[in-house]
Amino acid sequence: MKKTIFSLALAALMASCATQPKQEFYEKHVAFSADATPEQKIDMVSRLVPTPQQLEWQQMEFTAFLHFGMNTFTGNEWGHGTDSPEIFNPSELDCEQWVKTFVDAGMRGVIFTAKHHCGFCMWPSEYTEYSVKNTPWKDGKGDVVGELADACREYGLEFGVYLSPWDRNCPLYGTEAYNDYYCNQLTELLTQYGPLFTVWFDGACGEGPNGKKQVYDWNRYYSVIRELQPGIMIDNRADIEQDINTPEQYQV
Repeated sequence: MKKTIFSLALAALMASCATQPKQEFYEKHVAFSADATPEQKIDMVSRLVPTPQQLEWQQMEFTAFLHFGMNTFTGNEWGHGTDSPEIFNPSELDCEQWVKTFVDAGMRGVIFTAKHHCGFCMWPSEYTEYSVKNTPWKDGKGDVVGELADACREYGLEFGVYLSPWDRNCPLYGTEAYNDYYCNQLTELLTQYGPLFTVWFDGACGEGPNGKKQVYDWNRYYSVIRELQPGIMIDNRADIEQDINTPEQYQV
């Protein structure tokens, strides 16, 4: 008898759940209709959920942002892209020591400045001579990005990069050809150093060596990243920040 009553109660509960309208959730962003009321907008935003990549990024909680490069030796906050590669010659560079320090501090990932505004590349990029390949360090055979990526894998730390869109050295800056150049460098970083957890952008846009400013093809940059590493977190308005230019949209 008790078994029968339990079975009937379970069946009634399942029937009740089946008749209730399925609640709709919005992943990453929600777009409001032009006639949406404040109450409707609040209700829709309350059902806004992150993507798996966003959730994983949030759960990391504590990440290092590491800027080591030409500016370390010149003392400039922003280089002009004119400093000689001969200046870059660290005598005791130890990426493993960096990573141990981050792990001991409880960090779960590191974002490395692969190229800052000066345009100097911390890996031997095929597309420019302004990189570690033309320095005295390790007779031009060194690769800071590679050494740090390897150390992160060894100690279980997630690895990501910042590739400055502003380049004060590249003569292509300020032309459409620079977007090709930038995508080529993104491709190098996304195909040569294993899985990355993020590519970080800040949108910096100043004058290049020819006095021009660049019109960045952001959608193309995002497409390159999504194609080469679909699970990556793009750390700017593509995945994180709200786009202030679309007020009828709310994004996480």
